[in-house]
Amino acid sequence: MSVRTVKDLDLNGKRVLVRVDFNVPLKEGEITDDTRIRAALPTLEYILEQKGSSLVIMSHLGRPKGERKAEFSLAPTAKRLSELLGRNVMMADDCIGDDVRAQAQALKVGEVLLLENVRYHAGETKNDPAFAEQLASMADVYVNDAFGTAHRAHASTEGVTKFLPSAAGFLIAKEVAFFGPLLKNPEKPFVAIIGGAKVSSKIGVLKKLIEKCDTLVIGGGMCYTFLKAKGHSIGKSLFEEDYLQTAMDLIAQAEAKETRIILPVDHVCAREFSEKEIPVAVDTADIPDDLIGMDIGVRTLEEIKSALKGAKSIVWNGPMGVFEFDAYAKGTVEVAEMVASCEGTTVVGGGDSVAAVNKFGFTDRIDHVSTGGGASLEFLEGKVLPGIAALEG
Repeated sequence: MSVRTVKDLDLNGKRVLVRVDFNVPLKEGEITDDTRIRAALPTLEYILEQKGSSLVIMSHLGRPKGERKAEFSLAPTAKRLSELLGRNVMMADDCIGDDVRAQAQALKVGEVLLLENVRYHAGETKNDPAFAEQLASMADVYVNDAFGTAHRAHASTEGVTKFLPSAAGFLIAKEVAFFGPLLKNPEKPFVAIIGGAKVSSKIGVLKKLIEKCDTLVIGGGMCYTFLKAKGHSIGKSLFEEDYLQTAMDLIAQAEAKETRIILPVDHVCAREFSEKEIPVAVDTADIPDDLIGMDIGVRTLEEIKSALKGAKSIVWNGPMGVFEFDAYAKGTVEVAEMVASCEGTTVVGGGDSVAAVNKFGFTDRIDHVSTGGGASLEFLEGKVLPGIAALEG
């Protein structure tokens, strides 16, 4: 898989429309984490370095569902982007319309205009061609650098490519460069670590990875469904009864492919689901009836460490336990450190595992930390991502 990148476009003297992912967390109108804004900077700065270029930026924020709602305004991101770029970022009142188009067309060399939330219009999520054409009328060329929304066929990610010369920004190009080989021809041994709450949300990923990897580590809340399916007692731990057979089918698929599955052999538990509960170590795969599984135990961590030793490719998606509670974060922290210490190619994707490596300070030691939760999952499944397919060539 290869995509046209921003370097393949002639940007000299052009107004460039860039789709970014500024869907940042806000609290009382203030940005609490600007990671996604910082991630877009290399592409934005490259464009502004080109002779005679100007910049029109668009994004969504939250789910206003086609209505104008003040709490979903992108105004706070314009302020933060101004600080990061070291230049004034003008804020448009809308993302389409004659006034906004006139504002875009009046941009001078090096000027930057941020359009208001594209999801204020129902045409965005409906991929309405008329809405996409109005967005396209703001500029001469289009660059998509919003990997987090690349799995959606929306007007600002897929529709607009039908009206303008289009390419990927550096962020999307990097995602393709790291995820592509994992899907096609991963360097072996290949270890996949999959956590998170539910089997149901990751069936496709698990099936795909069993076909590709040598070892599959299953942790997080989803492991209890697998343990229950194998006949273990899981106490009061949450599991998905409707997916017990699916878990058995995945185990059978792994046996047929000679893919090793690592499930917890010990646990850190609690009497109730609360961060105030005192952790209880359980030294077997079976959890007593009065306890809830909250994290993987030390012997499980040793098994994972052994599996990762000498791995040439590692992908990690989903935490190992309730890492939001400090008392139950050890499994996720130690797996993060193991992944960061691996000499092979390391890729972390998925919102919670990315949050974990950021929280514990391992980001700089991992080859690629994906910016897309749902998009990275669908990419790993081998699904076609509309926003990326539109840029292939």
